[in-house]
Amino acid sequence: MTETITSRVLAELQQQIESYSPTIQQQDVGYVLEAGDGIARVSGLSEARNAELVQFVNGSLGTVFNLEQDNVGVIIMGAYEAIEEGSIVRSTGRIAEVPVGPTLMGRVVNALGQPVDGKGPIASTETRPIERIAAGVVRRKDVDRPLETGLKSIDSMIPIGRGQRELIIGDRQTGKTAIAVDSMINQKGKDCICIYVAIGQKKAAIARAVATLEEHGAMEHSIVVVASADDPAAMQYIAPYAGCAMGEYFMENGQDALVVYDDLSKHAWAYRQVSLLLRRPPGREAYPGDVFYLHSRLLERAVQLCDEYVISATEDTSTEKGVDGKIYAGPLAEHDANQAMDKMDNKSDLNLVKLSNSGGSLTALPIIETLLGDVSAYIPTNVISITDGQIYLENDLFYSGIRPAVNVGISVSRVGGAAQTKAMRQVAGRLRLDMASFSELAAFAQFGSDLDKATQAQLERGKRLQEILKQSQYEPMSLSDQVILIYAGVNGYADEIALERMQEWELALLRSMATSHPHLATGIVESGSITDDIETELKSALDTFNTSWS
Repeated sequence: MTETITSRVLAELQQQIESYSPTIQQQDVGYVLEAGDGIARVSGLSEARNAELVQFVNGSLGTVFNLEQDNVGVIIMGAYEAIEEGSIVRSTGRIAEVPVGPTLMGRVVNALGQPVDGKGPIASTETRPIERIAAGVVRRKDVDRPLETGLKSIDSMIPIGRGQRELIIGDRQTGKTAIAVDSMINQKGKDCICIYVAIGQKKAAIARAVATLEEHGAMEHSIVVVASADDPAAMQYIAPYAGCAMGEYFMENGQDALVVYDDLSKHAWAYRQVSLLLRRPPGREAYPGDVFYLHSRLLERAVQLCDEYVISATEDTSTEKGVDGKIYAGPLAEHDANQAMDKMDNKSDLNLVKLSNSGGSLTALPIIETLLGDVSAYIPTNVISITDGQIYLENDLFYSGIRPAVNVGISVSRVGGAAQTKAMRQVAGRLRLDMASFSELAAFAQFGSDLDKATQAQLERGKRLQEILKQSQYEPMSLSDQVILIYAGVNGYADEIALERMQEWELALLRSMATSHPHLATGIVESGSITDDIETELKSALDTFNTSWS
């Protein structure tokens, strides 16, 4: 019996040996020359590419950062304490990438896309490289759709459009993150996916931001990418690129995405750290010479893509090609497609179809921290030069109780009215000038000079407009409510209201409009403007309210 079993096992082994077909797998293998502080110099990886992933013997991944004549500089994205001189390093053949897709929504992940929220693994089947070339000029479309933040002072005077790059800048503790979180909360139900990238923040602060998003139901449409203060500089360096790659997935599937980079000052610090460790030549303030390129290649990826059209016999928006085998893209895509369809014999049986995976956008809200309000420092000026405007938050305004503490005189949106609905343009057209004039008059009035009645009236209206523009944290306001309040303010309906009762008046006015005149708000939203009929009824409603309110 034993002999029978032994012979059977030997026969099976013999069969496996005979059927074995060896395969040769080529792999680049090197060894560590030196390691420490999150970086390593590796010799032997002759075929390594820039941004390629390599793996150390302890399982940690690294990204090729420097390509030198006889070695490569690698930034280690994980535990580096156990990596020693002489350790084996293997190339993976993959460029640094992260998982993408809807399975990430509602999750908190690290810069590699790995979950850190304790909710189990993420079943993502797609990945994207963290670094990609930004969309070319022909693929871009003018910013023409608003990304409403829900903040009166921003939506009315410094509007943000979908596909825009708007900088939020100011000193510590002036409400920069609050504006970004408010904007994310306000995207609920508006088909806009939000990605919050926390760079170099304390874990406690990140936990508070996540808790706020969960409390207001914003995590359902959000992804949080974490590279905290105690993470390696390498993780802080790649975090914003990882968040951008996640947002690009949704953009290239025809959706809108918003990415918040909080903040790029600490990102620049992390880049400076790894650059100095890898002995890159230091320049101004010890930053390497390519620090401008660091942020420009990130922020240039924010874009609103052109719509793409096909000529189809059906109305299927997922059609890959039209009946003529073409996809019409670019700024004149619709015009060109219509012209081509007019020349076809059976044009009555054809449809011009907009592809569902086109026309998406990626909006960037980078945050920069200043020191004592100095916007002329190296990193702030760099980022200002590559964004479409900035929202400047001022210490004095913040500590005087004006929230959000937006300095209207310095803040700017280069997109302007193109990123506003017609209704908001109608009511806020002169608001910015009125507030700028009010600031100058208020400064002049401090000298105690006698003022004429017209100037006094302008000052009093400015004070009330300032009160209207104040807004509590994490309480974004609908477009219709903003329009009604600003209309009332700029047209003098609040001129006789005592300053200390302005908040009470606002709440009562909105409550009255919601209960007695709900069709006004509906009409503003549906038409996107204040029509003559709406304005007539709005004036009557405001007169009636002011008469009855006390």
